[in-house]
Parts: sequence; structure tokens; C-alpha cells
Amino acid sequence: MLLRRLMVMVCAGLVWMAASPLCAADTLAFRISTENTATHVQTLMVKRFAALLAERTQGRLDVEFHSAAELFRDQDVIKALNEGKVEMAVPGMWQLDRFEPNVGLFMLPSFYGREAATHYRIRDGKIGQEVNTRLESKINGKVLGRWIDLGHAHLYFSEHRVSRHEDLAGLRIRVAGGEANKARLVQFGAEPLIIPWPDFPAALAAGKVSGVLTSHETVVSAQLWTKGIRYGFEDREYFAQYIPVVAGAFWSRLPGDLQGILAATWEETVDAARREAALAQDKARQTLLDNGVEIVVPTSQAIAAWREKLISQQSALAARMSLDEALLSAALQELETSP
Repeated sequence: MLLRRLMVMVCAGLVWMAASPLCAADTLAFRISTENTATHVQTLMVKRFAALLAERTQGRLDVEFHSAAELFRDQDVIKALNEGKVEMAVPGMWQLDRFEPNVGLFMLPSFYGREAATHYRIRDGKIGQEVNTRLESKINGKVLGRWIDLGHAHLYFSEHRVSRHEDLAGLRIRVAGGEANKARLVQFGAEPLIIPWPDFPAALAAGKVSGVLTSHETVVSAQLWTKGIRYGFEDREYFAQYIPVVAGAFWSRLPGDLQGILAATWEETVDAARREAALAQDKARQTLLDNGVEIVVPTSQAIAAWREKLISQQSALAARMSLDEALLSAALQELETSP
């Protein structure tokens, strides 16, 4: 009888320990997964966050940083977070609208060609906070804070010099994801294809695609001019950002002070990360020019005119994407008041 009681007490204790937050003396692996190459601006930004976090947590977290899809590709990383195979990831927003459709709100036609400041105004405010809350519920994760930048995404081509929007008709263009991204290109007359970034150079070399939707920095990080990219069409297709996500089960096990350290450390890095991303894009643009990539910049009038054409189909697109009507209305109202 005594042995049975002891066994019950031990089992109960193990259950309590499994369900309880970590003790302050525990050290827990904290693996961070990113997809971009080692020299990419996002990789460098998250790597600095990882180093700062390791310093701030003083051995309570064993922080491991992995880039270049060494652990997981971004399209697979949410599943990995929920399976406990990684603790944090910073995937692109275009990877997450399939879980929470309203993440795609910021890629709608109304946002086409807009300045970064306009995007910050809405994404960092109440609209963005609501999107984060909904995303957390859908992916069983914690959005650690404000999103960090990649920057404006444009179009790049190997054999086709695109000098106006009409030249996009019939071209096959790689996209990372995002229903609104695909719909935008379809309205331009192009054919979007979803191809994981590590597979893109081979697809380009094989002639499966004519071009790619991405950023100056991303093209430079992969030296795509050596893979055949010769032209750019700088139309600010959308403003690309990365979303910091921590596995929900892991987050719930952390004591409150560690949660606070993670959130505060991330927040401390955001503004500098955004500035560095902007500088990196400017530098990358010059690098492209120096390596013979010709960049065509459409006029602001052309962008505005095409924005209006795209907006004519926005309601149908929003319905297809299952966007929340009230949230969309609030975002568009906020957009109209943006300076």
C-alpha cells in the first residue's frame, strides 16, 4: 500500500512538473530557424537578436541560431513549431496568410506602391495588433512583437526587359506565397508560381520561370545576376516584412520574467533592424546596377493608375481570401487618413 502511494505521488509530481512553467535554474534549448542565406539582411538581424538574447538570459536559454533553411524552410516551420522541433522562427508574412487570411490584408491592391511609412502606420497600430492576435490563435504561437523589414518587393527578369506594366503579360513569375501576391500578378497578365527560395535558381536556369517577385537585397544575397537575372521593374509590389513567432507550447512554459526578456529584447532590435534593412536595400540596388542589372522605375502616375485598376477587383479578392470585412474596412479607412 505504501509503495502504491509513493508511486502515485511520483506520477503526480511528474505531471505537475510537465505542466508547470520552468524553474529559474532550468536551461532550455531555444532554436531559431530562418530561411535566408547567411549574408541576407534578415539573417544578420535575427542573428544579432539571438546573440543579445543569449546574453540577457544568462544561461537560462541555450540559444541556437540557424539560417539558410538549415532546420526548416519557412513554408514548413509553423508545423515544426507546433511539433516542438524548433522554438522560434521569423517567416515572411507571405507564408502566414494561409493560416490567418488577414495577414494578407497588407498585400491587397490598396497597398500597392505605398511608402514604408504608410505601412508602419497601420501595421504597428491597432489593425496590426488585431492581426497578430488572430494569427496567434490560428498557429498556436506567440507573435513576439513588431514585424521587421525586408523592404519593398519588386520584379526581376532574365530575358525580358519590362518597361511598363503591360509587358508583364504572359510571363511566368516565381512568388514565395501570398494569395494577394498571386492575384496581383494575374491581373497584370502574368502567371505566378510558388517555388521555395532555395529551389528558385535551378528553376530559373531550367526555364521554368521568367522572373521573380522579391527584393533588391534578396537578389544580391543570392547573386542572381550570376544565374541570369538582367532586368528589374521597381514598382513596389508590396512591403515585405518578417513576423517573429515563438512556439505557443514553449511560450506558455516560460516564467513571466523570461517572457518579458524575450519580448523586450526583440523590441529593442526592431527600429535598428528596420533602418538597416532600408540601408541594405539601397546598397543592394547599387550593387545590382554595378553588376549590369538594368532597373526600370515606372512613374508614380503609372503606379497610381494600376493601383486603381487592381482595386476594381479588390472586393472579390478579399472575399476569396476570407478577409474579415470589419477589419478590412477599418484598415482602408486608416489608409485613407495616412499622410
